[in-house]
Amino acid sequence: MEWVFWISAGVVAYVYGGYPLLLGVWARAAGRRPRKAPVAAISSWPSISIVVAARNEAHRLRQRVENLLGIAYPGEREVIVVSDGSTDDPASALRSFRDGVRLIEVPAGGKPLALNAGVEAARGEIVVFADARQRFDDRALVELVANFADERVGGVTGELILDAEQQAGVSTVGDGVGLYWKYEKWLRRHESQVWSTLGATGAIYAMRRALWRPLPPDTLLDDVLAPMRAVLEGWRIVFDDAARAYDRAPADAAAESRRKVRTLAGNYQILAQEPRLLLPVVNPVWLQYASHKIGRLLVPWALVALLVSSATLVLSHWVYAAAFAAQAAMYGLAAYGAWTEHRARRASGFATAVGGAAR
Repeated sequence: MEWVFWISAGVVAYVYGGYPLLLGVWARAAGRRPRKAPVAAISSWPSISIVVAARNEAHRLRQRVENLLGIAYPGEREVIVVSDGSTDDPASALRSFRDGVRLIEVPAGGKPLALNAGVEAARGEIVVFADARQRFDDRALVELVANFADERVGGVTGELILDAEQQAGVSTVGDGVGLYWKYEKWLRRHESQVWSTLGATGAIYAMRRALWRPLPPDTLLDDVLAPMRAVLEGWRIVFDDAARAYDRAPADAAAESRRKVRTLAGNYQILAQEPRLLLPVVNPVWLQYASHKIGRLLVPWALVALLVSSATLVLSHWVYAAAFAAQAAMYGLAAYGAWTEHRARRASGFATAVGGAAR
């Protein structure tokens, strides 16, 4: 059991400590920043198509499109909204924009098919992907597109800034999510400097239209699969924190848990969709992918093995006893937090129901 304990501990320590340390040194040594053109020096801007896939988001579409049309971009732009089987009349929400927006209505089939339809209809050299909920910074488009002056760059992911990163107490899990998201963006920034990030942020990223490959309809992580296919073809996907979008953190632990489960499932799915990612001779970012993505898939299993092995060895040495006690305390606190949040949600639901009945 000792070897199980130490291998499991080594996996967890490497994924969350050793790899970031290695990455920091590697990025400093490599220093492969993209040859991004100064915005003021660009005389000819490529045409862009902004694709927004939405289902029943009519209440957000007007404000979102105003944001996308109102921010600065010197070149030709078009906004394409793809309605994925919406039943809330998105055409009415967009009617005031007249020819400023193209609405494509497709049968409900999921976001991947909606994105495929949007890119197929796009005329721009660069496709910018956006969601209905977020808001772009005023310089987001020019900062994204300026990176394509580097002929090695196939895609650019911007920085998504959560409200929890800027102020504490925005939600029950906001502080933890904000801290973790800062850590995740640090990894992406440094992976970009080594060569390429391992995907993009779905809320704000751009790709050369010629690099888009239609997504399978059941794709869970379109913002990882599409960019990684470009990486496998030899292109770079870079991170640019000057191109910003803004969003709110998940409202509660249940919402964050659903997002995490979807992310884990999506990463397993991508290995089935693109097994080439597992081949060092094919994948130019194999070490980063193995350390960051595959390592994250191994960590839950390593934690289970760590708990079982430390419990078995608890009487043999103080190291194992301390490890078991630390894990028991951590899981106990997590269970208590989940219980208190569940009680708070039930109390809130009860109060709402009583208030509604009183009215």
